[in-house]
Amino acid sequence: MALGPDTRYTTGAPGWGRTATADAAAVDAGLRSYMLRVYNWMASGLLLTGIVAYVVASTPALMNMFWSVGFAANGMRVVNPTLLGWAAMLSPLAFVLVLSFGINKMSKSTVQILFWAFAAAMGASMSNIFLRYTGQSIATTFFVTSAMFAGISLYGYTTKADLTKLGSFMMMGLIGIIIASLVNMFLQSGAMAFAISVIGVVVFVGLTAYDTQRIKADYIAYSYAEGTEEAGKRSVMDALALYLNFVNLFQLLLSFMGQRQSN
Repeated sequence: MALGPDTRYTTGAPGWGRTATADAAAVDAGLRSYMLRVYNWMASGLLLTGIVAYVVASTPALMNMFWSVGFAANGMRVVNPTLLGWAAMLSPLAFVLVLSFGINKMSKSTVQILFWAFAAAMGASMSNIFLRYTGQSIATTFFVTSAMFAGISLYGYTTKADLTKLGSFMMMGLIGIIIASLVNMFLQSGAMAFAISVIGVVVFVGLTAYDTQRIKADYIAYSYAEGTEEAGKRSVMDALALYLNFVNLFQLLLSFMGQRQSN
């Protein structure tokens, strides 16, 4: 693992080289352990989201609480949120804001509980995809997204290129997508929706690579001690960043690959 031009690794009294090598090995082992914990949190959150989404969509009483289902003239399903559905759609944003701005005042256990609550709320908000798309197309898109995400994240972890400027550019793109999506809620333009989806895929691909590199760089810079409150909280927040990239990438790809329910 390249740690940069640090003189500790190149100069000094006899015996320093062995110490530096040991230090580098310890950092490398700690980084691998930390990244594994981040990916485990992310995967666990996605699993909970998927379970909640499926349970809500497959339980008529719950489904009717969140969604109103009808049919268009062409036979395609039309799914509209109820008041509780709107609350489910907006609540994940509230959880993200609370975690982002309040993490320094929270304990590790509180951060973890909020992450689980966020994942469950996201599941309720995403349950409508089981009403809109066929199960086969959802599964196919999920596996495609997983493969794509793994490759992109691996690139972000291994590349020596500095992705900082890419991250800043992708964040500007994300803001543009949000604004365009709000405008298109009123315009209902199919062409604009397609363009938003295409640009969105590019944006979240870039953010996945950037966030992976950022997580790695932050660990090397701060070397969160294993088992500490800080390490526990940071791993959850880093998992949240990757989780959001994955979920958004999945939903955007689903808009291309998903097969609509017709009855």
